Amino acid sequence: MPGAIHAEGLVKTFGEVRALDGVDLDVPEGTVLGLLGPNGAGKTTAVRVLTTLVQPDRGTASVAGVDVLRRPDEVRRS
Repeated sequence: MPGAIHAEGLVKTFGEVRALDGVDLDVPEGTVLGLLGPNGAGKTTAVRVLTTLVQPDRGTASVAGVDVLRRPDEVRRS
């Protein structure tokens, strides 16, 4: 069974700034997760990718087994 949230190799750059550099994440269903880190660490960018607000430059991600790149409308409904 896939995790509630799964990401592999997420990369996102904004100009010369690399906000995400190969992020891997696997969150099992029923888990509470907090993202902690300094300013500019990529926390908001990671959440924006997982909520389909921003597309990554590379990598894959799914929420509840639904691909955030191929089926963003379904991710938003899940």
